[in-house]
Amino acid sequence: MHRVVALAVPEVVAFDLAIPAQVFGHEDERRRYSFRVCAAQPGLVPTTSGFSIQAQYGLEAFRSADTIVVPGYEPLDDPSPEVCEALRQALAAGARVVSVCTGAFALAAAGLLDGKRATTHWRSAERLQTLYPAVAVDADVLYIDQGSVSTSAGVAAGIDLCLHLVRKDYGTEAANSIARRMVVAPHREGGQVQFMERAVAAPLTLFAETCAWARQKLAEPLTVNDMAANAGWAPSSFARKFTAEAGITPLRWLNDQRLAEACRLLETTDLTVQAIASRTGLGTTANFRLHFARKLATTPSNYRRLYQGRNRKAAPA
Repeated sequence: MHRVVALAVPEVVAFDLAIPAQVFGHEDERRRYSFRVCAAQPGLVPTTSGFSIQAQYGLEAFRSADTIVVPGYEPLDDPSPEVCEALRQALAAGARVVSVCTGAFALAAAGLLDGKRATTHWRSAERLQTLYPAVAVDADVLYIDQGSVSTSAGVAAGIDLCLHLVRKDYGTEAANSIARRMVVAPHREGGQVQFMERAVAAPLTLFAETCAWARQKLAEPLTVNDMAANAGWAPSSFARKFTAEAGITPLRWLNDQRLAEACRLLETTDLTVQAIASRTGLGTTANFRLHFARKLATTPSNYRRLYQGRNRKAAPA
């Protein structure tokens, strides 16, 4: 029997807490897992959804835990020193410590992520990196398994991580059985990067007109020299000043705009992949797929299915 304890930090994200409850705490899994919810103090814990949940146990539940799951919470203040110390002691005692979404902030506050790769919700990744520079934050993936410490990306990525842990504990068949019960994919291709918002507009001010001009000509074989000429700058000076203001090179910026437009067309049109590659200046279909896979860790066809739901069957009338 593998003992799982979820720590509810106020205000806990109810969905994040429900994920380990469904994976580990469902009645079908009671021959494999036991599941408890604890808090710094037993009692009602507020959630971000306007209701409270009952935590029957206090931090003493950590002493018998094989796995501790910390769901996301808001605001992202450091947990109490008692919580941080309890997490450190549990890890030292051999427990596996896991976070869902912004629960990674609690692990980072306890020092459990120092020197490790970790992920969290893409909206909070920059903040996690700023607050805890000793952590190598990767916002592109769905989850990261570092052995005794694991983290998942935003919200539903906790399902991916929890199913991964079941695969490690009891094998693929057990994980697939839970996925079927939950009506989710046993394994999702790609990473969190495919769900991030990608604004086509650039935040530049000095070269705003040139950026607007370039976005209207994505289908053309634009070069940095072309952009510099439009801006009235020498190519080397333009590239240096553009990079200083945008934080990326003009060529990287241009490629990002092409991919952002390609995503928009995949989401909203029925254009073929070849036609989108041509409209966005990404060249051949093979080149488009290569750039797309590098940036979003998935294929254009899979991305379209994700956002247009083309594989869904119509519900019976």
